[in-house]
Amino acid sequence: MTKNSFMKKIGEKAKSASSDLSKIDIKKKNSVLKQFSQYLKSNERSILNANKKDVSSAISKKIEDSMIDRLRLSKKKIAQIRSSINEIVKFKDPTGNIFSSWKRPNGLIIKKVSIPIGVIGVIYESRPNVTSDVSALCFKSGNVVILRGGSEAFYSNKILSSLFRKALKKKKCNENCVQFVQSKNRRHVDYLLSAMKDYVDLIIPRGGKNLVKKVLEKSAVSIIGHYEGLCHVFVDKDADLKTAIKIVKNSKMRNVSICGAAETLLIDKKCLKTHCRPILDQLSNLGCKIIGDKKIKQFIPEKIKIATEKDWKTEYLAPTISVKSVNGVEEAVDHINKYGSSHTDSIVTKNKKTAKKFLSGIKSSIAVHNASTQFADGGEFGFGAEVGISTNKLHPRGPIGLDQLTTYKYILEGKGHIRK
Repeated sequence: MTKNSFMKKIGEKAKSASSDLSKIDIKKKNSVLKQFSQYLKSNERSILNANKKDVSSAISKKIEDSMIDRLRLSKKKIAQIRSSINEIVKFKDPTGNIFSSWKRPNGLIIKKVSIPIGVIGVIYESRPNVTSDVSALCFKSGNVVILRGGSEAFYSNKILSSLFRKALKKKKCNENCVQFVQSKNRRHVDYLLSAMKDYVDLIIPRGGKNLVKKVLEKSAVSIIGHYEGLCHVFVDKDADLKTAIKIVKNSKMRNVSICGAAETLLIDKKCLKTHCRPILDQLSNLGCKIIGDKKIKQFIPEKIKIATEKDWKTEYLAPTISVKSVNGVEEAVDHINKYGSSHTDSIVTKNKKTAKKFLSGIKSSIAVHNASTQFADGGEFGFGAEVGISTNKLHPRGPIGLDQLTTYKYILEGKGHIRK
């Protein structure tokens, strides 16, 4: 079978499944999700064996440790995946909601109502949990999904998607509501992006900069997602030192390989003497490499690399942070809007007026006051899980959960109305 006919067949099945899915009520959708959760529990050993196969292959190919860490599953991670699905079950149906309704002077009633997007293609790397999260979120929101995971997680993704399809079949639903592209051939990704706009309504890329760049360049279908996570923490002159240390440490070092990890630390010049050294010492003690400007270097006797403009544009995804001194909140906002990626940025301050300037001034999809940037996560937002984070200016922005996987239509109700 050629790549064209292989992918076209998947597209045709997706369109047919989308029609079937529109007739399934919320009770049945939830029963499928509960069944999937049970299959994850009863097939735990098979899932871990498939994952071991992927991890062994990744190690032999000398794939970087951060990617292997994201790839690796455990009993604890499977329990977390099940917990996310159980949370999604609790949510109300995001479709069919009337956002607003009004009556025109002529008596015509207009309603704005939420509907599914349709068929969604998700292209992602490393994390097998994305397979289950995305399948559950798309199905509950009435969307059919075509999954194309990275080759490094092929066997893990294959078993997780097959268990979801098994749950669909068990509950007498079209199993093609979820399809996993069972091929490592990258040409299938190219075809999905460039030649399937008749079948796919939206593409969501979830992965590194190179993946997102490729999707942006090749896709003939609408895209939502983020290019990179160049996140900042700004420590204001009115920041409590203990709070600042705690937030900076967590933002950078809790998990350095996620898109919500802080990559640049900005410190107000007026608190360098009191805040700079204590914060950076804590990061250094955790094994974080410091790259700073000339003013920062004055407060660190040890040799550090002097930051260049390239560092302000770099998403390290590693225990490395670039540190810059700034002259107040205005300069911090200007720096973030110039070099940031509109992802997640945080201010640490006790001054509410300064916080307000920061929160309203930055262009980011997630603006944070006195909390870690690593809260940039659908689960932490109470969405159960996420398909990804969107930095798009247009809908949606931030974590993409159930509600963000819907669009809307207008319903007009008349009584024989005709326009004059």
